[in-house]
Amino acid sequence: MAIDQGGGASGTQSKDKMKSAYELAMERLEKKAPSMALTDEQKAQIAEIESTFKARMAERELFLKGEITKAITAGNSEEAETLQKQLSIDLRRLQEDAEANKEKLRASFSA
Repeated sequence: MAIDQGGGASGTQSKDKMKSAYELAMERLEKKAPSMALTDEQKAQIAEIESTFKARMAERELFLKGEITKAITAGNSEEAETLQKQLSIDLRRLQEDAEANKEKLRASFSA
């Protein structure tokens, strides 16, 4: 009983077809929504948004982790759990706000 280990022509052909299909899909996508090269100034504006939101996230994280530590030290595990949930919500919201601001900025580049 012979076992094909993928070295035959049939294994190579299916990989080529998948690659060709991928390339065709990418070409269609490029036609529908062409990618645009960003200028250095545009990249700097996006980086500024990222930097601002990273700083806000770090500030919020430091504050709430301090409060969580205080709650744990005081033996209030329920409050610590609530603060941990609040931290997760706040970080997620800040991340979403950052992405929304970057998308709005990118949209203004193409306008």
